[in-house]
Amino acid sequence: MRLPVQLQPGESVVLTVRRHWFFLVAPLTLTLLAMTVPPLVLLTVVVRTEGPRAVDVFVVVVSLIYLVALGIRAYFVWYAWVHDIWVITNQRLVDGQKRHWFHEEVSTADLMHVQDVALDRSGVLATFLKFGDLRVQTAAEVQEFILRKIPRPQDVLAILDRTRDAARREAPPST
Repeated sequence: MRLPVQLQPGESVVLTVRRHWFFLVAPLTLTLLAMTVPPLVLLTVVVRTEGPRAVDVFVVVVSLIYLVALGIRAYFVWYAWVHDIWVITNQRLVDGQKRHWFHEEVSTADLMHVQDVALDRSGVLATFLKFGDLRVQTAAEVQEFILRKIPRPQDVLAILDRTRDAARREAPPST
């Protein structure tokens, strides 16, 4: 897996987290369902006519354009999900996001600057599928990291707390 940042000397990955699988499967399923409409339309057009007409050719062309557009949309839904990643290392928290080929956002915060972490899980679906948000307050330039719709946020919270505490113990005392 390609990380959104290069690791520093002595830095190791503790955990990588993506959005819950539901936020990939749900939009892709809706897109696939929407992709079934043109073949059904084409089938009814072909069955009802005895020969090609100009209207039939138009319907075929529009249907193909529609299918290609939905295919491109499905690709970018997958692409954004794969490239929306949070990384907890033994030194920092990294938030990397790419919505498409020409967009990239990366934010990092030293674990020493993490001040407060809050878990937010609300709704039946979030409770049933065990996903939620973690809000991480920092003393860094980016003051809030939000790990949105991640699976098992309580486990990620525990790992983040343990890693932050270990980083603070290993840090040299400030004068």
